[in-house]
Amino acid sequence: MAAGDSAAQEASRQLALAAAHEKAAVDARATASRYGVASATEQRTAAALAPLAAAGYHLLADRQWPGSRRAQVDMVVVGPGGVFIVDTKAWADVTIAGDRIHRGQEDVTDDLMTLADLAYRTEAELAEVGLAPGEVHAVAVLAGRSGVDERVGPVHVMGDRDVLRQIARRGSRLGPRQVDAVLARCLEWFTHVGAPAPVSTTLPEPVLPAPRGPVPLLSDAEVQQAMLEGLMAEPVEEWMAFLHPAQARIVRRSYNGPARIRGAAGTGKTVVGLHRAAYLARTRQGKVLVTTYIRTLPDVLRQLLTRLAPDVVDRVEFAGVHETAKRILDERGVSHRIDGRQIASAWTAAWGKVAGGSIIDTDRHEQEYWHDEVSYVIKGRGLTRWEQYADLPRLGRRHRLGPQQRRVVWNLYEAYEAELRDRGVHDFADQIALAEAELRREPSTDRYTAVVVDEAQDLTCMMIRMLHAFVGDVPDGLTLIGDGQQTIYPGGFTLAEAGVSVAGRGTVLDVNYRNTREILQFASLLVKDDVFADIEGASARGDRPTQVPRTGPKPVYVRCAGEADRQRRMVQRVHEVVAEVGTNFGDVGVLSLSRRGMEAATEALKKAGVPVVNLEKYDGVPVNRVKVGTIKRAKGLEFKQVLVVDLYASWVMEKLDELDDVDRERRDFRMRELYVAMTRARDGLWVASI
Repeated sequence: MAAGDSAAQEASRQLALAAAHEKAAVDARATASRYGVASATEQRTAAALAPLAAAGYHLLADRQWPGSRRAQVDMVVVGPGGVFIVDTKAWADVTIAGDRIHRGQEDVTDDLMTLADLAYRTEAELAEVGLAPGEVHAVAVLAGRSGVDERVGPVHVMGDRDVLRQIARRGSRLGPRQVDAVLARCLEWFTHVGAPAPVSTTLPEPVLPAPRGPVPLLSDAEVQQAMLEGLMAEPVEEWMAFLHPAQARIVRRSYNGPARIRGAAGTGKTVVGLHRAAYLARTRQGKVLVTTYIRTLPDVLRQLLTRLAPDVVDRVEFAGVHETAKRILDERGVSHRIDGRQIASAWTAAWGKVAGGSIIDTDRHEQEYWHDEVSYVIKGRGLTRWEQYADLPRLGRRHRLGPQQRRVVWNLYEAYEAELRDRGVHDFADQIALAEAELRREPSTDRYTAVVVDEAQDLTCMMIRMLHAFVGDVPDGLTLIGDGQQTIYPGGFTLAEAGVSVAGRGTVLDVNYRNTREILQFASLLVKDDVFADIEGASARGDRPTQVPRTGPKPVYVRCAGEADRQRRMVQRVHEVVAEVGTNFGDVGVLSLSRRGMEAATEALKKAGVPVVNLEKYDGVPVNRVKVGTIKRAKGLEFKQVLVVDLYASWVMEKLDELDDVDRERRDFRMRELYVAMTRARDGLWVASI
């Protein structure tokens, strides 16, 4: 080696080392700057959220991002309003449009989607303790901003001056025990941050300046106002935010085609259906349809979802099945006319021409029986040829028809159709058939991303076909929810007839959360011998819950001297449960099999000065009035106290072996209807007969 070469090499090495240190220093200063900004902005967010601690919230700061070695979660907030995963962004020049967020010219939407993905994974983790999907919120806080209230996909974007108010306004959705359960799981899921990465050089420890106190984001008055809004927010029922873990898992479960959720009364089917609709709306593009046969139930369900999941209520459409059919026909310009008087006139004329005095016109059968046969069995299945009806099994109908009787019924159907055409009207079964035919002619599979059907056992075969046509067999497209034990309409059918298969995609709910053990035992006596035709094709007895956790007073059964005595005792009972039990008027339901019974109860209550609302006019908005209606209108609802007001003791005492098939069928439907009424009761049941 020539003289001086080694020195030159060492000089080069030291210069290279100096350059590397200089670059490392620049990088470290830049990183320190970013962490400094992050520290300051995160501290501002933490300071903004600190008042929540006084309202029962737990603030978990600087937690490990699950599944990552180095990434951190700025803040996890757990409390009465749910779970909030908070990430603070020190972004300037932010614009939000069309579900995208930009920082200057840079699209940073993907940065927020990682937060959304974490919320989704956390939702699955917390479902194991029963937290309902939708109660985990991804929140991006823009440092130094105010008046921001936007959404980028599932992420709620807000300013650091807005975050306290937005979280506090959720009000009380979880009780203290539920918060504790969720917090315990969050502490396991979001662990403490590990030690920072080691510095690659050894330096003397620097002397750090004393930390400065945080600059308050909100004035004391603003903090008090934000917290007051949260405290004044009306609490939601516990089931809206906290489910049994099995229910929470069903809400999130994915099926590779149409699916069915069934279970006995009180097992939470409607609740699960609502949560599932909200979940599908959050995780899919497009609208979700929630529908049912009961005309007034969609309005009630809409109000419930508004309280349960206000963030997605605009992406869920609630409509009765007939309303849905009408929309399709109106949009496509298909002429149809529904006129109740003309429909009744057409039936009367057809009966007079064909059936009056025939072999089907007997003392045992009323015209209503044959009207149901035509409406539900024939038209409800879309039958158009005699051969289809000639050997039809007629599921759910006990009275066997011979060939001659069937021929008369078919002639009655044809005469009725001719009378409708002559009057230029359609009946409600025609409305469904026309809509179904339209959807077959020109599918509308992009109208809804999913369809959730509540009380599916009440629908006809044609209704299921129509709803299935919206989504076909796509994964999670069609969810049927119901209980065959609560079938109260004739004309049973199988899903196979409707072209729908749920094989391997069925779930049974088996814990009764609504009723007390005493109420369920009392109501179940009415249907203990009942066998019904299930929509999956087999004769079945009702599902029985494996658990009924709640207990309470025994139902009260009174035998009245007459109708006047029954009305007097009914009014007295309402006053008793309000004065002695402490139930509000709005938590009492008075239910009747008939409109006449409903009208009599309404008149008696009004005369006694009791505030009343007819279930036909009830839209789910809380109102402190006794709810009076027919049992059919009460399906899907529940009340703390239920009064059943038009039972006759002779019905309960009927001996099955002494009834012919017609009377047995009539009794089966009546007992199921009474079973539905009694299982609407959460805490107390009162039944009066004469």
